[in-house]
Amino acid sequence: MKFYISILITLLTVSVFAQEAKLTAKVSKNKLGVNQRLRIEFSINKQGGDHFSPPNFTNFKVVGGPSQSISQSLINGKASFNQSYTYIIQPKRKGELTIGAASIEIAGKTIKSEPVKVIALDAVELPKNPNDPNYIAQQNIHLVAEVSKSSPYVGEGIYVEYRLYVSENISVYDTSVTEPPQYNGFWNQDIKINGFPVKMGKYNGEDYRYIVLQKALLIPTKTGKLEIDPMKMDIVIGVPTGRADFFGNVITRNIRKEFASPKKIIQPKRLPLEGKPENFTGAVGDFNFAVTLSKDILKSNESSQIKLSVTGKGNLKLFELPEVTTPTELEKYQPERKEKVRVTSSGISGSVTDTYTVVPQYKGKYKIPNVNFSYFNPKEKKYYTLSSEDLYVDVIEGKELITNTENTNTEIQKQTVKLTGKNFRYIQTKSTFESLENKDFFKSALFYILLFLPLIAIPIGVILAKRSEARSNDIVGNKLRKAEKLAKKYLSEAKKQLGNKEAFYEALERALHNYLKAKLGIETADISKEKITQILQSKNIDDTSIQQFIDVLKSSDFARYTPITSTEMEAEFERAKQVIVQLDKQL
Repeated sequence: MKFYISILITLLTVSVFAQEAKLTAKVSKNKLGVNQRLRIEFSINKQGGDHFSPPNFTNFKVVGGPSQSISQSLINGKASFNQSYTYIIQPKRKGELTIGAASIEIAGKTIKSEPVKVIALDAVELPKNPNDPNYIAQQNIHLVAEVSKSSPYVGEGIYVEYRLYVSENISVYDTSVTEPPQYNGFWNQDIKINGFPVKMGKYNGEDYRYIVLQKALLIPTKTGKLEIDPMKMDIVIGVPTGRADFFGNVITRNIRKEFASPKKIIQPKRLPLEGKPENFTGAVGDFNFAVTLSKDILKSNESSQIKLSVTGKGNLKLFELPEVTTPTELEKYQPERKEKVRVTSSGISGSVTDTYTVVPQYKGKYKIPNVNFSYFNPKEKKYYTLSSEDLYVDVIEGKELITNTENTNTEIQKQTVKLTGKNFRYIQTKSTFESLENKDFFKSALFYILLFLPLIAIPIGVILAKRSEARSNDIVGNKLRKAEKLAKKYLSEAKKQLGNKEAFYEALERALHNYLKAKLGIETADISKEKITQILQSKNIDDTSIQQFIDVLKSSDFARYTPITSTEMEAEFERAKQVIVQLDKQL
């Protein structure tokens, strides 16, 4: 055993000595008040250092130190060594101050650190007790909202990220969001975060650990000064008390404190009027456009599908697709909408497709005119219009469509009846007779059934008529049944997705939006929680029903990224159905 320990020590020593010597300087903060203190630590990563020389702390007053510490470890076969010298200093004046280089000798060679710059500002108000836990927590924890762009175009996607910065001086034991941020005036979608990995970063020039708590994609739906309300949190913090126990360990005290992120102001810009196409419907981003036909050679009454698709990155959920026009000889049905979109920190990407089913009635060749789609590219600040090719459908079998050359009316050619001499060959000229002596209708079973049938049918008819009259007079009940039927219609897609969390909540949110668009004629670009509330209030909907509708929308946003059971999804489905029923009764 002693032999193995000796080998391990030898390898550790050889590995440490093999490292290139480096002396580094690290400060606890780069900005501070002239009446505050900071900690500077000089670290050498190789053994054998001697004759450490601190810098000449010009413009600084040394309050404490130096204190020394040595650490040595072997992790995954990799050895590390660190020897540090720490000072507590305070600036003597305001301005940009430089802490000079420290030096140390290793194997006859002098190693120097890099100078460090510190900015001393006006004196700040210090607490009477610097060990006050609330003061320490306030100085060491920061809840920050970072916005990717403060002045986007209307319809252009930006994102907001909420970060919690925590210094290495304290510990966080529990966090809970007490008030989520509000995005009034924005279409918004939370971005899924895989776990909460701890990262290293700087806040106000100081080193902090931080985690990303929440991230959301925002698309402004109007111009003006839009405010993003703060996120509020309760955090349980372990704060050092400045005292130590019998073994020299620092004693900490747990406190609960509320933090709030600063309010953010976004000022969206109006889309330019210059060069705006007439068919522009609000598409903002970078898109591709295509119109395709599944079959171009058909028989009469055989169907084909026209697929109109927009793909790319941008506000795919917030604009209308152009409509395909077809000749009258091609019967066209209402399109089926399909959306395959994903939301990331870079925006919305994917595709939106309308599929039309067409059925020809007559033989012939028909032209489907080209379709135009326009969008605005915010990076290039320019409108673009994309056009599809003309499509042709060739119907090779079916009824002939004869066109009169003297006028434009289209009619089917009539044919005269031709006499062949055999037109009446199927008329029977002979007959046979059969005796009815054994088939007397009087007193037969059928006779008695027909005799008593009116006596039974009349009371039943009276009862059914009364029930039908009562049902017709039941205005409230009829409205309720109609509303329930309407709710089932809009929520049918969501019901199919029960058990599939993300697909279910996307279908649920889409159903609520589609109901409002169909019932109130709201444009897609105007759909936001604030706009919904204003419109429903103008329709004299009671506040309880409005709040329930908004709650379901909010639940759909948050539930996609939290663990949800099938039972909870079924309960959410029933709640959405009742909300639509209540709204429809009042509307």
